[in-house]
Amino acid sequence: MRDTQAGPDLDALGRIARHALWLSHWTIHHANHVRPKAEGEVKVGGHQASSASMAQIMTALYGHALRPRDRVAVKPHASPVFHALQYMAGHQGRDALERFRGWGGAQSYPSRTKDADDVDFSTGSVGLGVAVTAFAALVQDWLAAKGLLPPGEMGRMVALVGDAELDEGNVYEALQEGWKHDLRNVWWVVDYNRQSLDGVVREGLWTRIEDVFHAFGWRVVRLRHGASQRAAFAEPGGERLRRWIEDCPNAVYSALTWQGGAAWRARLEAELADDETLALIARFSNDELAALMSNLGGHCLRTLCEAFDEAAASDAPTVFLAYTIKGWGTPLAGHKDNHAGLMTPAQFAEWQEAMGVAPGAEWDLDPAAAAAMRAAPFHAEGARRLSAPALPVPAVAPLPDREISTQAAFGKLLDAVAKGGGPLADRVLTTSPDVTVSTNLGPFVNRRGLFARRAAPDTFRDEKVPSTQKWALSPGGQHVELGIAEMNLFLLLAAAGLSHEVFGRRLIPVGTLYDPFIERGLDALNYACYGDARFIVAATPSGVSLAPEGGAHQSIKTPLIGMGQPGLTSFEPAFADELAAILEWSLGHLQAERGGSIYLRLSTRPLEQPSREGDGWREGALDGAYWWRPPTGATTTVIAYQGAVADQAIAAAGMLGGRPGHVALLAVTSADRLHAGLTDPSAPVHRLMGAVPRTARLVTVIDGHPATLSWLGGVAGHRTAALGVTGFGQTGTVADLYRANGLDARAIAAAAG
Repeated sequence: MRDTQAGPDLDALGRIARHALWLSHWTIHHANHVRPKAEGEVKVGGHQASSASMAQIMTALYGHALRPRDRVAVKPHASPVFHALQYMAGHQGRDALERFRGWGGAQSYPSRTKDADDVDFSTGSVGLGVAVTAFAALVQDWLAAKGLLPPGEMGRMVALVGDAELDEGNVYEALQEGWKHDLRNVWWVVDYNRQSLDGVVREGLWTRIEDVFHAFGWRVVRLRHGASQRAAFAEPGGERLRRWIEDCPNAVYSALTWQGGAAWRARLEAELADDETLALIARFSNDELAALMSNLGGHCLRTLCEAFDEAAASDAPTVFLAYTIKGWGTPLAGHKDNHAGLMTPAQFAEWQEAMGVAPGAEWDLDPAAAAAMRAAPFHAEGARRLSAPALPVPAVAPLPDREISTQAAFGKLLDAVAKGGGPLADRVLTTSPDVTVSTNLGPFVNRRGLFARRAAPDTFRDEKVPSTQKWALSPGGQHVELGIAEMNLFLLLAAAGLSHEVFGRRLIPVGTLYDPFIERGLDALNYACYGDARFIVAATPSGVSLAPEGGAHQSIKTPLIGMGQPGLTSFEPAFADELAAILEWSLGHLQAERGGSIYLRLSTRPLEQPSREGDGWREGALDGAYWWRPPTGATTTVIAYQGAVADQAIAAAGMLGGRPGHVALLAVTSADRLHAGLTDPSAPVHRLMGAVPRTARLVTVIDGHPATLSWLGGVAGHRTAALGVTGFGQTGTVADLYRANGLDARAIAAAAG
């Protein structure tokens, strides 16, 4: 529940909306027609029409309805309006607007990491910024259930949604997951302008949208008509006008909007035979009639504020279907091609005169609008980007097992962290898309429990059915179980990984999934990293080492994804002691100021564990590689391996035999970390490869794409044979698959010549 809100100052909000419309369009026009263009630059862009349809909606939210703890994901193409409102609020500088879509300027789409103003959630990849608000609400509930977030510090997660974004499947995956978790404190405001890049939306789409949201338990608020239209409908003949408006095809409505008042009058007089309705229309001039017909709910501040105030009395998830006109208030309004269109200089000059902005005063703030914006409740607590101190990282001790897979080791190591207790263990939020047990998260869940806002018993245990799993749900549980949707996994990790800045509470999010299915959630993974979310994702099983499962479950190019994804450091250890060291490092790295997220590519294949003398290998394992057998001046062959093929590489080195020092063996734990130092002559990769005689032959091997390690030969100019997997796998034994893909010891030895 929310405190009763003061009624809206519609005059002040009107000034804000008008000034936001002006500033957003001037910012775009300046970037495209005033600012000197770079060589070869044709168009900067900026989506004037898509911004115009959001001006009143965003004004009603930021100027009236929102409170400091609320968090907002802004529709990507409404970025100029967002920046304009931030400029009025004093959170955005004029210089950034002057450089809009340029180097160091306000970003094309709101960005947490690249914009200087108050961005809560990055947007740009459509649909993802919408869905992340649902998972942010889930994270907020997780914190509140454990007493980490008092009721007074809870906010509403708000998404401003373009109607075309509702074509994205991840939106509906998120709706279903939200229903499972009793979602609350979420608003989605749909800019229902009925136009997209290529066309006009299908007739009756609004009924399908409403049906879907009703099915998942959302409250649906339809904002179709503004106050002026509703007043006209109350007049004699008004009901017939209302029915005509609601029956008018979307394309016709858009076309008439662009054509103007005379076209509206001609069409209405031709199609409305009711004398009272014709008399009602006759009372309006052409300009007044055009204004009336464009007075839709999404452009009426009174209608918007009343709807937001009413919805604020409940924490039920609510979608507002706000009817708007794309390009509202500009010469672009309603035109089919307005999505990427820009006003011409002549059009803009005429529009500028109509807006009452004198030449030379384009960047000047309207003092009254700026004052009203800065006095809005949303800004009452000052800075909204929160912070949280780092949690102390416990030591992660190696395991005593003599034979174990890295997947099994991960489960045991994470359970050991949970068993050890302490602040960090209490803030670990684990999650998995219906593969919790098969990715070895079971021990952690048994110890720390499944999360739900309302407790639910473990029926199988209550019915005395033997099971190794404790599957009771409670507010104190730390594991969030998801359905089979990898997009949802990465969006939850994104939301939880921003908790320290969004909610001021540090979390340690850990997610698991099958390694080949990283690709199914890759867009959301990229989105999470772009927003600088911090988490650990353990992907297992990997490669053709998962032999009996066949090609659909055998990953190939995921190591390259780990190397290529900014904001994500990838590791693929072969042994449990390496993984223990990497996990401890990762728990600190995801909390570091210049840290990031971590991807652990693990395997189900058990390997005999090495007997170590000392821990000299440890630093190298964290840097990306260490010498298992160091090179000498006599070295003629170097075998460099990563991951589960370690035993094959070690066996191949033994098969090659020869004089002492003849064969060197490089244990690579992170091709990603090694490659990151390629341009730094003092980096570990240059020290490692610089110790190898230039005449030696290098053989690289990985259960994944050979390009992951093949570049090592170029560090110091060594002849290289790169072994790996380049085709889809099939069922069989590990020996079958290794032999078929040239990963077994004999193939490695043969590649060494």
